[in-house]
Amino acid sequence: MSKLKFPNTFVLLFSLLALIALATWVVPGGKYDTQVIDGKTVILADSFHTVASNPQGPVALMMAPIKGFVEAALIIGFVLIVGGAFSVLQRTEAIDSMIKSVAKAHTHSAWVRVAIIPVFVTMFSLGGATFGMAEEAIPFVLIFIPLALALKYDSIVGVAIPFVGSQIGFATAFLNPFNVGVAQSIAGVPMFSGIGYRLICWAIATTLTIAFLMWYAARIKRTPELSPCFEMDQEKRKHLKTADFENFAGMTARHKLVLSLFVATLTVMIFGVVKFGWYIEEIAALFLVMAIMVGLVGRLSADEFVASFMAGAKDLVSTALVIALAKATVVLMREGHIIDTMLHALVPFVESSSPIFSAQKMFLIQSVINFFIHSGTGQAALTMPIMAPLADLVGVSRQTAILAFQFGELTTPVIPTSGITVGVLALAGIPWTKWARWMIPLQLMYLLMALVLLAIPSMINWQ
Repeated sequence: MSKLKFPNTFVLLFSLLALIALATWVVPGGKYDTQVIDGKTVILADSFHTVASNPQGPVALMMAPIKGFVEAALIIGFVLIVGGAFSVLQRTEAIDSMIKSVAKAHTHSAWVRVAIIPVFVTMFSLGGATFGMAEEAIPFVLIFIPLALALKYDSIVGVAIPFVGSQIGFATAFLNPFNVGVAQSIAGVPMFSGIGYRLICWAIATTLTIAFLMWYAARIKRTPELSPCFEMDQEKRKHLKTADFENFAGMTARHKLVLSLFVATLTVMIFGVVKFGWYIEEIAALFLVMAIMVGLVGRLSADEFVASFMAGAKDLVSTALVIALAKATVVLMREGHIIDTMLHALVPFVESSSPIFSAQKMFLIQSVINFFIHSGTGQAALTMPIMAPLADLVGVSRQTAILAFQFGELTTPVIPTSGITVGVLALAGIPWTKWARWMIPLQLMYLLMALVLLAIPSMINWQ
């Protein structure tokens, strides 16, 4: 099967930017009236009316990215600081140490052998749900495939633990600044609000993933020939080296303290958001404090600390630019007076007899968009300016619209257009066709789960 090739996110967004500029010349201007209700500005559904058009020319097109950067400066700065902080955490090797420590314990403890899948899937899912772990999971495949083979599972289990675990955490995140944070910022919803229901969604999705993976692992352990990778794994086992796990000396006190600081940071962040309504500035400051403390406890020199922090921030420069470019699309649509016109045109497609069906339609639309745009940040910045006010028009809460956007990323572990998916499978040596066949039952479970979890917010009036 030939690999599907799509433009990268930057080309796609700039092409969209050019199309929006062109659209301002042909799409009539329009506007909805708004009203402040309970401190929130909402659109009045029957108030749409035409206004004078304001076409955006080549000069406006070229100025839009810098305007987008200015308007998104707060969230961009936040993303860079969080990226730097987690790079410092990774530099201490505390996370790697914890994984090797548990991996070694499986040879001595029956309980660990039973718990290893739930523990690690939960850990990677937490990574996706809190600090947006995605590409960072790729190197762990090299650790977990040998571990899975040593436990008499297969390569698919070794890939699924870090990869599917982190992706499901990302798609059902409750504290992820790169999708939830950006989406809520654009939608005008308090940062990380609605955390209670999102925690429930994350727990259900993670539990479902663990249950499916444990069932599959037990099945393969009983009958190895049922594995889609059986022949390949037979070859891998001939060269299997478990010495890295066997000879590991264990976690140091320093590693344990670093991980304790990380857990404490997440705990303080949740408390601050829920109790005091912390926003971007406070949370960014908290992660900066964490980075400094982790650097000190991890005994990083000043040069190592700065190099690690800068490397982490550098890795997210492309994300920052995606945010700016996507925000530029909002600038052009707003200045061209066509945002409300587009909303008015979309209403018939999303509107239903019940807000439940409207939310579910939003999820299906986002799933299709995810096939082409895999950046959680870019997708949030691109779609939420339309979906958030559209939610007001069809009777769906903005929190629910954000959740529908998140659930659209449940397809990432299987779509062949995702760079992460293709990269992981290439590293594992698993053909996409074998992986996709294995993922289909799990994807159907995720689809049903998402439809159910999007129905509940309308029943409980989740805001």
